[in-house]
Amino acid sequence: MKINQLQIEIDGIDKEILRDLMEDARKPILQIANKIGISGAAIHQRLRKLEEAGVISGSKFVIDNKVLGYKTMAFIGIYLDKASSNSDAVRELKKIPEVLECHYTTGNWSILIKIICRDNEHLMQLLNKKIQPIQGVSRTETFISLEQQLERQIQL
Repeated sequence: MKINQLQIEIDGIDKEILRDLMEDARKPILQIANKIGISGAAIHQRLRKLEEAGVISGSKFVIDNKVLGYKTMAFIGIYLDKASSNSDAVRELKKIPEVLECHYTTGNWSILIKIICRDNEHLMQLLNKKIQPIQGVSRTETFISLEQQLERQIQL
């Protein structure tokens, strides 16, 4: 597999390392090294190479939103009055902590956002008081997720 940024070659060992760390970013490097049959230092060198090439951009903890009381996930298509309103609208959306993702799209909407809320009432308040009043937003279309059935990264 070639990555366009630096034309880095990713071999089977790199893929195996990445698969293990994608499964559990806290997995000990020596455990991975023993499984693959190379030294811990070799793993570190390969990870450094992958990081420098931009293949790896860090690691993170995954927080369970439901445990924190956020039980409603929604996707909102945002219609803008004109395309030039996009950057101002995105700047305002960044100020809303419940907005998890924001995408500039083709099709009917200009922007598609993923939002997390405590409940439907919280969602309604965000729509009415924070999202729809944004300058340039002409209207919105909301889709509530009933259940997230799949979440993954690209498979190597």
